[in-house]
Amino acid sequence: MRIKQLEDENATLRAIIILKDAKIAELETKVKELTERLNKNSSNSHKPPSSDGYGKKPAFAKGKGGKQGGQKGHKGGTLLMVSNPDKTKPLIPLVCNCGHDISNEPRMLGEERQVKDIPKPKIIVTSYQQYVVQCPCCGKKNKVQFPDDVNSAVQYGNRVRTLSVLLNTDYKVPVKKISSLFGDLYGITPNEGSIISNNRRCYENLEPVEHQIKEEIKSSAVAHSDESGVRVEGKLHWLHTTSTLMYTYFYIHAKRGSDAITDACSIIAEYTGTLIHDCYESYFKLTKAKHGLCGAHLLRELAAQIEDKKPWAQTMTDLLMELLKTATEQNIIDKEHIEQKYNEIIATGKAHEPPPIKSGKRGKYKRSKGLNLLERLDKHKTSVLAYAYDSDIPFTNNLAERDLRPSKIKMKVSNTFRSTAGAEHHARIAGFTSTLRKQNINVFSSLLDVFNRKEFTFDQ
Repeated sequence: MRIKQLEDENATLRAIIILKDAKIAELETKVKELTERLNKNSSNSHKPPSSDGYGKKPAFAKGKGGKQGGQKGHKGGTLLMVSNPDKTKPLIPLVCNCGHDISNEPRMLGEERQVKDIPKPKIIVTSYQQYVVQCPCCGKKNKVQFPDDVNSAVQYGNRVRTLSVLLNTDYKVPVKKISSLFGDLYGITPNEGSIISNNRRCYENLEPVEHQIKEEIKSSAVAHSDESGVRVEGKLHWLHTTSTLMYTYFYIHAKRGSDAITDACSIIAEYTGTLIHDCYESYFKLTKAKHGLCGAHLLRELAAQIEDKKPWAQTMTDLLMELLKTATEQNIIDKEHIEQKYNEIIATGKAHEPPPIKSGKRGKYKRSKGLNLLERLDKHKTSVLAYAYDSDIPFTNNLAERDLRPSKIKMKVSNTFRSTAGAEHHARIAGFTSTLRKQNINVFSSLLDVFNRKEFTFDQ
């Protein structure tokens, strides 16, 4: 009787232990997932550097031992003297320290120093006075029409409009602060409606210029694409970019994926060059383009696997970095060996990753992050290694990411675009100013030309 009782108790305890073991395993999995989430930063995930906080190292550590100061090819910004200054203030000694009058003695220039400053801000008012002259012969009253852009009794000129657009779009200054700045500098306070109207007018005038930008990008051999979330009327939208080293194009869309990429606003649906992106699956639906993947994104994902003690991830990282440092010509010669080594790393990694687990009766098999990465590296091998065999294809998609970065500052300042139209105005103007800066063209004078409706052509 006692033995039977003990056997029953033992069976009960064993069942409890099995349940507790299962619970412990479940909690350990959750702890691991939460720890991985806490350890994510810009160096091992897609999180932006701004989320790292203070004291974090950059994704690519700067090499040591390099030359200090400005590097070769860097254009210095040292102030230089001008040959024809606007004002000259001679400093002539009149009396010697000994008391002798030397005001009429011969003099020679010893040293010259120049001070560069801005003039006192001042609004210039131009009054257009329309006179009426009656013909003594036929009695007709004659008058000259006002210029096309002078259509109100009192209005702001194109220089005011240009500065307003430049401050709001390129420098991310809020509308109210633009009005305050004009008040502080010039004693005028453009209202909110005027500032928004300036953006709209600039947007409309830029339509043919944007067409130039789009055509240049579509004809390029290599282009970069990316997207970033922005808020429009308080709802999530996406600012998409397609850009090259010389041109930038932006457009706003409510969606991120295929609907946006194949929309009429997009210019990559028919693109036939090499498109660099971050492996977002929707891009691979563009079958006319060749694809190159951002190596920086891959290195960050590999870094997370290295932190999780996966040897294959370090081997793959070493291979990708080695190919980046090796001359393209040598990589082409070694192509068969490179791809064999690449395939071996994939096979080794898959052998050490846990197999997919069925999480329920329905749905996909759950794979580890390492296995997901390995399968992506395997599936898109040609796109991953594109940079190794073509010197014109960059290793990263940093160009597109840099082009999008100002939009994040805009969101931090303004939080949201008040209307879809306002977001579209910003996108077109921002693409224009970004292109100007890439080509070292003066932004203010170019925007002024746009307001003056002068024909604009980019001179690379």
